[in-house]
Amino acid sequence: MQLIQQAGGLKKLLAFAENTTFPDIQKNATKAIARAAYDPENRKILHEQEVEKCLITLLGAENDGTKVAAAEVISAMSESLASKEFFNTQGIPQIVQLLRSENDDIREAASLALANLTTANQVNANAAAEADAIDALINILSCKRDKAVANAATVLTNMATQEPLRMVMQGHDVMRAIIQPLSSSNPFVQSKAALTVAAVACDVDARIEFKNAGGLEPLVELLRSNNDEVRKQASWAVMVCASDEPTSAELCKLGALEILEEINLSIRRKNNFSEAAYKRLLTNNLSLKYCQTGYLSSDDMIPDGFYDAGRINPGTKLLTLKEFALQGPSDRRAIILINSKPSFISPPSTTEDKFSDSISGRSSSSHRKGKASTGVGSPTEEKSESTGQTTTSSSKSFVKERGSRKGKGKKEEEKNKEEEETPVPCKAVELNPDKEWCLPSDHDFCNYITEVSKTILPMTNLKEQIETLAEFVAGKMGGPVSRELLHEFKWEHHISEIEFQLKSNVVPIGYIKKGTFYHRALLFKALADKIGIGATLVRGEYNRAWNEVKLVDESYKGITGLLPRPEEFIVDLMYEPGTLLKKRSREAELYKFI
Repeated sequence: MQLIQQAGGLKKLLAFAENTTFPDIQKNATKAIARAAYDPENRKILHEQEVEKCLITLLGAENDGTKVAAAEVISAMSESLASKEFFNTQGIPQIVQLLRSENDDIREAASLALANLTTANQVNANAAAEADAIDALINILSCKRDKAVANAATVLTNMATQEPLRMVMQGHDVMRAIIQPLSSSNPFVQSKAALTVAAVACDVDARIEFKNAGGLEPLVELLRSNNDEVRKQASWAVMVCASDEPTSAELCKLGALEILEEINLSIRRKNNFSEAAYKRLLTNNLSLKYCQTGYLSSDDMIPDGFYDAGRINPGTKLLTLKEFALQGPSDRRAIILINSKPSFISPPSTTEDKFSDSISGRSSSSHRKGKASTGVGSPTEEKSESTGQTTTSSSKSFVKERGSRKGKGKKEEEKNKEEEETPVPCKAVELNPDKEWCLPSDHDFCNYITEVSKTILPMTNLKEQIETLAEFVAGKMGGPVSRELLHEFKWEHHISEIEFQLKSNVVPIGYIKKGTFYHRALLFKALADKIGIGATLVRGEYNRAWNEVKLVDESYKGITGLLPRPEEFIVDLMYEPGTLLKKRSREAELYKFI
């Protein structure tokens, strides 16, 4: 090549290729240039001879073979940054025009040239979009040429790095069009299509469109691929699609979590994206995350509809809340539900509803007047001196006492009375699977949120907020319990009565008036999340669970240039509610295990 250049032959060859009237000779000359252009040194020489100008002319040749060869040269020359920049202003509209050709060879070569030109080059991607390439590229996604489909997907991926172009692509139904390539039998096409999904699905509207069009099924299926690149890109796409809870839940229904879990157990098959996708799915399915890992961080905000079904082994499928509810009562542990949203289906008044009212504390006003208590609410209303538990009314007096310091005691009492008289908006469970089912409403838990918002949010000291919330939670769950008499705290019987009256294993947390470690820790976490207190939730052995919080030593505050590391504490909700135990202290270990 150097000898040809030095002798002036290269310039003659380019001129010959550009001007000859013999189509076959022009095609072969262009092919020769294409072969030479794959060598880095040759590309440099060709650029010095301004081959790009010649190529733009050749793109408009009458011979299809010459057009294909010219596009191939551009593909090779685009490896050179200088050549890629040359085509910013010239050449791209002509290449886009070739995408609409009836000749499959031309479309394939043009799509490859455009893919190489737009890779890591936003200016070229914009130029392609301005030349109306998006519609042509989406049409190519449904053609029978695998290489052309893969190339088109690559260009769309390159464009998707810019939000305005993503919006335009979505307007052309790109998420529907990409589903067909996902189902291809060609691993190269599958990989490129999955990468396009990952690039475009960062917008919520695109995820909704993709999910509604049925794109999640073929995407999840790609996770099973034996091809490393396909598996990697599919994992990336799943991770992006799992950014919102509805899509994440649908992915879990399709088995994505189990497949990723299996992949991550294999040293050979796992990759960084498969691990990240697995974590993302769990983060948007906190019920499953807590059941599998036994841990929720302070960033894991418990949503309405969260439920604790106990520990499950990895790979075990977690039933949905509705499936648990439709099973009816059983001898397995209760499913504890967090829900602050009212249900809107009003059932006819029945004896069962009255029992539910009694369970959830809405009949407590009659107990305070000295009337005989009925239903499962009664055991929690009686004071037990042997266990050191307090009554439900004593827990309410705690809130009133806190409120009275702010002059709100009477208003709190009046509000509580009004709330106690509010009817239940929805039955706790609906045992008929053919009828509409709704989340059981939890009137008492809603009241808890209102109470802690009024009494704790105004506090400016975080330590005081945590201590007050701990006392509040303990008061609602039976009060302090003596360590020596813990075995006499009969919370199991209370929970069984609630399940019996609700005819379900699903128990809203506000219905529980006599709770042990894991009930209290869950309530603390749920309320802490509602009012912005950072707390973890950790599951231990033997029905234990606890919350960890971080506090900075107050003595360091105000010292310029000093940023002390926060200390970790475990919150006592059982023995001395409100006490903060240093995480690594003996007292903390005793709280967790003894």
